[in-house]
Amino acid sequence: MPTLLIWHGYKFRFYALDVGEPPHVHIVKDGRSLKIWLKSLEVAHNRGYTDQEIGRLLEVASDHRDEWIGVWNDFFGV
Repeated sequence: MPTLLIWHGYKFRFYALDVGEPPHVHIVKDGRSLKIWLKSLEVAHNRGYTDQEIGRLLEVASDHRDEWIGVWNDFFGV
C-alpha cells in the first residue's frame, strides 16, 4: 500500500489490490475516505468529506497527478 503523500493528516495512497483499475488515489483521514480518478480528477466515491474538503484535495491531487500516475505505472508495471 504505497502512501504517496501525507498532507495535513490526509493520507494519499493506493492499494496493491487496485491492479486492473485506472490510476487513482484513495485519501483517508479520521475514518473517512475519498477515491479520485487521477486522469480526469473526478470523484469515484466519497465517504464523509465535505465539498470544501474535496475541492482542496482535488487541488492537491492535480498538483501531483503526473508524478502519481508515473508511480502507479511503475508499481503495476504498466
